[in-house]
Amino acid sequence: MAAKTVHRPRTPDRESDVCGDECALEHQPGGDDLQRAAFLAKSLSDPNRLKILMSISKGRKSVSAIVEEVDLSQPLVSHHLKELKRALLVRVKREGPFVYYDLADKRIMNVLKMLSDMALDLSVEEQGFRG
Repeated sequence: MAAKTVHRPRTPDRESDVCGDECALEHQPGGDDLQRAAFLAKSLSDPNRLKILMSISKGRKSVSAIVEEVDLSQPLVSHHLKELKRALLVRVKREGPFVYYDLADKRIMNVLKMLSDMALDLSVEEQGFRG
C-alpha cells in the first residue's frame, strides 16, 4: 500500500509543525518535495548562514548590525543574506536608504534547534562507541 501524501497550507509563523512517528508515513515527501528539502538543507549547510539566522531571529536587523553581531565582513554577510533570501529563509524590507532583514518563517529556528540537538546526540553516541 502506497504512503498517503498530505499537503497542508504553509503557515510561516507556526512555531512547531512536527508530528510524532505515528504520522510519519502520512507526510513522506515526494520527488519535488525532496528537491526543495535538499535545496533548503544545502542553504543551511554553512555555519556563517546559521550565525546570521540566529542573529536575525531576535528581530529584524540591518546588514551593518548583522556584521557587527556575527563578526564577519560586510561582503561575506551580504553574500550569505543573498543566498538565504534565494532560499526564502529571510525577508528583506527597504525603509528609505536602509535595508532590513528578518526571518521569513520562524519555524526555521525549531529546525536549527533539532539539528543542533541531533548533532550533539550523534557526537555523544560516537564517543560512546570509541570508549
